[in-house]
Amino acid sequence: MKYLKILYWIGTALLTAIMLFSIQMYLLNTAAIQGAFVALGYPAYLVYPLAFVKILGLIAILGNFNTSLKQWAYAGFFFNISLAFFAHIAANDGQYLFALLAFIGLIISYFAGKKARP
Repeated sequence: MKYLKILYWIGTALLTAIMLFSIQMYLLNTAAIQGAFVALGYPAYLVYPLAFVKILGLIAILGNFNTSLKQWAYAGFFFNISLAFFAHIAANDGQYLFALLAFIGLIISYFAGKKARP
């Protein structure tokens, strides 16, 4: 049971680090990120709302206030990461590594956390 908690925190730390990196890029390097969004086929105006909901998602997961809210946060990250991964694959730009690592962190965090809870 202890190894599941360790695994949970490793996955959660990986997911959190990647999301914090993307949030700071969205907020501090907005013009470049908007250009990248447009190149991937997404509207540029999504940058700020996406940064905001990523912050809320991390608060929901790390705060552990409500199980249902935490589940929705994981679902939101799943869709966000999946769309990012496949957008990079479709664009053939080779920039899918962070999405893949975030997906691995998400899966580890979700399933290890679910098993670690009684």
